[in-house]
Amino acid sequence: MVGTGSYRPAEAVASEEIAARFGRTGDWIRERTGITSRRYAGAEETVEGMAVVAGRRALDSAGIPAADVDLVIVASCSQPIPIPSVAVGVAARLGAPTAAAYDLNAACSGFCYALAVAADAIRGGSARTVLLVGSEKMTSWVDPTDLGTSIIFGDGAGAVVLTGSDSPGIGPIVWGSDGSASDLIHVPKGGRTMHMEGQAVFRWATTEIHPIALQACDRAGVHPRDLAAIVPHQANLRIVDALAKKLGATDAVVARDVVDCGNTSAASIPMAMDRMLAEGQVDPDALALLVGFGAGLTYAAQVVRFPSAMAAVTS
Repeated sequence: MVGTGSYRPAEAVASEEIAARFGRTGDWIRERTGITSRRYAGAEETVEGMAVVAGRRALDSAGIPAADVDLVIVASCSQPIPIPSVAVGVAARLGAPTAAAYDLNAACSGFCYALAVAADAIRGGSARTVLLVGSEKMTSWVDPTDLGTSIIFGDGAGAVVLTGSDSPGIGPIVWGSDGSASDLIHVPKGGRTMHMEGQAVFRWATTEIHPIALQACDRAGVHPRDLAAIVPHQANLRIVDALAKKLGATDAVVARDVVDCGNTSAASIPMAMDRMLAEGQVDPDALALLVGFGAGLTYAAQVVRFPSAMAAVTS
């Protein structure tokens, strides 16, 4: 991993504003989710457009021209149409018009899934330089009158650039799914808004995911105490903190991007990584544990090494 970038829409929607729709208070939302505000994309801010900005910033931070990119992967579950893929538009607009390009949908685990696929493509010789973007406009799939989802989700994009290396920078992935529980988070057939069983998802995330994360550490030959950072999917702050506590990585910095960005599904992990580096929360070249989990139910975890020195790029 040689560069990161992100894009956060300008509009910040406070928990007080959403709570008022339901006769609640901002504190009521914060107590249950830890979310103070979330970013909403405007009509002109699309999944593709946000991915382009985040991708360009990642390339700039890596010091790599877009023409060198030979594979573009966009992880997203909120793309508005199935054909053509978001990734082909991103590749063309960035200046990599002949790059292989495709979308990957594993919902909130999408970034981790795509990261493993991208790393394997480089190891196998199918690609040399990969641009991987998680981009979501979750608000386009949320019913503003639904308490369970409207208090959680936001919009944004995050990106990383991957190249070959003589030393491992992306550890082995531990991943899987439980399709028998896929109805806990889904868009009904023919529907246009998301349905989520929040309490059941919370129980699953706080009981079933930390063993997956520990397996990823074990496969990478890393003890949790050796981690400099833990970057879970930013589902809600209670889940993030519960996961970090169970891992026992007491010295690691825990990403808490969810507080002012909300749950941005596949975009949440790369957005959080970019912020941690930009704000100096962790040092370059640090070891971090990434943990994705969400609709499907899908899950994934891997240990990575953050980029070394990067150019400063405003996100």
